[in-house]
Amino acid sequence: MLQLTTLINGERETRALTDGNWFIGRGEMCRIRLDFPDVSERHALLTVRGGEVEIKDLHSANGTYVNGEEIDGDTRLDGSKVVQIGASMLRVSDTAVDEALTRAAEERARAEAMTWEGESLPPPSTLNSPLSTLNSQLPPPPPPDPNRELRRNVQEQIQRELLKRMDMKRLTLQGVDREGLEDTAREKIRQIIDEVVANGKFPSALDPIRMEEDVFNEAMRLGPLEELLADDSVSEIMVNGPHKVYVERNGKLQLSDCQFTDDQSVLAVIERIVAPLGRRIDESSPYVDARLSDGSRVNAIIAPLALSGPTITIRKFSKKALTAEDFIRFGTWTHNAAEFMKLCVLLRKNIIVAGGTGSGKTTLLNLLSGYIPESERIVTVEDAAELRLQQPHVVRLEARPPNIEGKGAVTIRDLVKNCLRMRPDRIIVGECRGGEALDMLQAMNTGHDGSLTTVHANSPRDVISRLETMVLMSGMELPSRAIREQIASAVDIIIHESRLSDGSRKVVAITEVTGLEGSQIVMQDIFAFRQSGVGENGKVIGSFQPTGAIPTWYDQLAGRGIACDTRMFDPDAHMDVNIAVKRR
Repeated sequence: MLQLTTLINGERETRALTDGNWFIGRGEMCRIRLDFPDVSERHALLTVRGGEVEIKDLHSANGTYVNGEEIDGDTRLDGSKVVQIGASMLRVSDTAVDEALTRAAEERARAEAMTWEGESLPPPSTLNSPLSTLNSQLPPPPPPDPNRELRRNVQEQIQRELLKRMDMKRLTLQGVDREGLEDTAREKIRQIIDEVVANGKFPSALDPIRMEEDVFNEAMRLGPLEELLADDSVSEIMVNGPHKVYVERNGKLQLSDCQFTDDQSVLAVIERIVAPLGRRIDESSPYVDARLSDGSRVNAIIAPLALSGPTITIRKFSKKALTAEDFIRFGTWTHNAAEFMKLCVLLRKNIIVAGGTGSGKTTLLNLLSGYIPESERIVTVEDAAELRLQQPHVVRLEARPPNIEGKGAVTIRDLVKNCLRMRPDRIIVGECRGGEALDMLQAMNTGHDGSLTTVHANSPRDVISRLETMVLMSGMELPSRAIREQIASAVDIIIHESRLSDGSRKVVAITEVTGLEGSQIVMQDIFAFRQSGVGENGKVIGSFQPTGAIPTWYDQLAGRGIACDTRMFDPDAHMDVNIAVKRR
């Protein structure tokens, strides 16, 4: 009989394996649960058929390793192969074979113990099973750069010489702008490298052109991160101290060969990011949210809170604003769903975009805002300004943290209250996460239709609970029914986006809030994603289709001069429908 042995944090567990599919991951539906942060919801699939076992990685974030090598596709397992998923080790074996090996190992141990009897040295280890070496079966590290230390030493020497030759204080007092400083720095770096090369002291193993770029980036820009920021295949950058920089590509985490010199180099990069925004980071305020010039979101946290060194997390945004057609091509939603959301924005429906971290809420919010007519005045409120609206009449507001004395903070809630006095046609709040939810709901209920915001939630129904909790965070002791009445009256559409197990981001539900019955808010799904299986390489297979429900406000369209075919909501129609707006 086949059995599976797992080793987790030194604890061994054995279970019998029967024919069928065994999903491995931290999700509740997985038959083999590994509840750890570095394990995906559905990490891998173990298939047992007629005494044969195969494992397949389901496009997990951190990969699946067999005997130290990352697998790609179906891999057959036997007793000699050890599977590593995160910090967990697994081995499939036959109980009869294991018992025979154990008996042989015990007999060999007794024989060797007799040979060593009377000696002061202990007998050698006798257990020669793969389980004895599980802890050593770690994935191989990336191949080291043989010239890394040499490159770092040369770079440090050139940087020290650059500091001697550039009087930054004098140049700043003379009114030299940043572009002028960068030109001067590049010229000085080139001179230093040319001198070293002319003297024959520049190592032949290094490229002087690359060295010039590395020193310039370290001195004037974001150092080693510049190369990753320029790489369009990288969607997130995670700096865990100076010597560990991870990136996300195609939904998977990878350790890059990018490194900083030391903690001070990472701190210098953080300072360059936050200083132009008027933010600060030090021991009294050891974490900060900021943004780059291209709108990419940045979070930084330093000692004493970050024990592994200064930590930076950068979520990059596409340099090109994504369109509805891009979303259709990626499989995020369908043509009819895009047309329906365009219809909701034109009808000034209040929309909440919900989802988990990294599911694409801000990107989708940016796309929806593009449907707003150019004739309307838009006011955006954000913690760190990330939205990039194309309309001409946009007022952008950004929250401000407290100063070094703990004063002067301007919160999202303060800005939401203030923007109501700015004659907005549309209010867009980057994210509701606290008491500002009450002010947002009141704005939606007092003539500011067509407002948009995002909320962290796991489902459309969970959005309602989250909003109730956030309203209570405002300090107003309102009864539950009064809060739900506010929500039911204010919110029209909830669009829920999710990041699936294969790393893809999809809209999984477009839900209408229809009203309040008793004490329960009533909702109906207009469109929903239905997963039908898992394909090759763990790719999620499913379809995003209308449910057959028609919005309760469909009868109002004719009076608004909008023509919309009801086949848009028919799950059996299988045709693309366009809305038509009659010009008046």
